[in-house]
Amino acid sequence: MPAMRDVFWNEIYALAKDNRDIVILSADFAAPSLDKFRLDLPSQFIELGISEQNMILVAAGMALEGKQPFCYAISPFITMRCFEQTRLYVAGMNLPITLVGVGAGFAYSDSGYTHHSVEDIAIMRTLPHMRIFQPSDNDTTKILAKLALESSSPVYVRLDRYGKENLIGNTDHVSSGMSVVRPIEKITLLASGNMLMTALEVALRLAEQNISIGVVDACIFPLDPNRFHEIFADVDHLITLEEHTFIGGIGSHVLELISDCDMKLRVKRFALDLSNGYVHEYGGRDLIHQQQKMDSESIISYVRSVCV
Repeated sequence: MPAMRDVFWNEIYALAKDNRDIVILSADFAAPSLDKFRLDLPSQFIELGISEQNMILVAAGMALEGKQPFCYAISPFITMRCFEQTRLYVAGMNLPITLVGVGAGFAYSDSGYTHHSVEDIAIMRTLPHMRIFQPSDNDTTKILAKLALESSSPVYVRLDRYGKENLIGNTDHVSSGMSVVRPIEKITLLASGNMLMTALEVALRLAEQNISIGVVDACIFPLDPNRFHEIFADVDHLITLEEHTFIGGIGSHVLELISDCDMKLRVKRFALDLSNGYVHEYGGRDLIHQQQKMDSESIISYVRSVCV
């Protein structure tokens, strides 16, 4: 199965052949799908080396001249290393620049916490005009690639390291930011990115125990308040799942929306607790999820406890 980044870049490549304003800027980061850009569209690919801050400045200048730049690096570097430049010259000037980060959450679990991307949603959510795209599967990735290109404002694309088959099924509502994957129930899970797989596993295992829960995929942030109210108006208990710190992530955003929409909705968040510091384990994603109580067993146990 192709990696999510290759699915994304293949879509952009298909469009770039007829749109010479599309330009890829890379900070010493590669992908098999980008080899086609180098070979077929050399004037639309720029390798800038390990210089993310400079990459953002170059992209801003190109955007001001009518180009459509895509900046590419590992997620923590594209968001944190060059935050000041992004704040001033991308969000501050509301330029149509797409920041593409690979390695959402613990996707680079084998590389240690320097490569974990668990604060990036919180950071990018603070910026004006910025939208965050986080696909959960390859089909959604294709749609979000096109939406990023069509956007007149900045976009941060938060890609996983690995490709995934079609998890959400019907993709008709991807552009709205939220897709109902399993029918809404009084208890419903809201997941994004890699955690959608966990949500679906939880729902299937609970169904075997005659407990029905809904599953919703969220892929565009900030979430649309009207769509949010439409989906969750009759839900009693909403459970959010994310590979991100509790602070400022999807769960925090949901709590803000519930307050703003004056909804009466109980919320339980499953996310990363950094109160004791960063994760230093190298045993892979599953081990980290278990230690952080973000695994399917922990979620199932919680759902069963509220169903008693």
